[in-house]
Amino acid sequence: MKFKRQRSQEVGVDLTPLIDVVFLLLIFFMVSTTFTRESHLNIELPEANGERSESEATLIDVVINAEGQYILNDRTLVNNRRETLQRAVSELAGDDTSLPFIITADARTPHEFVVRAMDVAGRLGFAKLSITTEREAPAP
Repeated sequence: MKFKRQRSQEVGVDLTPLIDVVFLLLIFFMVSTTFTRESHLNIELPEANGERSESEATLIDVVINAEGQYILNDRTLVNNRRETLQRAVSELAGDDTSLPFIITADARTPHEFVVRAMDVAGRLGFAKLSITTEREAPAP
């Protein structure tokens, strides 16, 4: 008996349903995503004429140079250790922790020295801590 040989069909994966499912998922995620709208308020601040008042209030002004040296109210400290700064601030402020504590650091000052000054202010109980910055120059 002679049997006719059947041609073998090429086996392949039909990608059309897969592409359809991926396309539907893409549409679903695009529709279900919420887009945030940021609104900006344009406000006009009131203007006032007058002289700037110079208050004679006492404050604690700590300046830190690029090398980490502390200058407390225009007086350079002998070293940059925590204990030295804490002792000098205690002598200057006494028991008055309501004084403003202002830290001014050079841009190249290591972060350690700024954090050390903030830690001293916190340990002594100062609540009015400020860090001074320089205003950016306007773009030309």
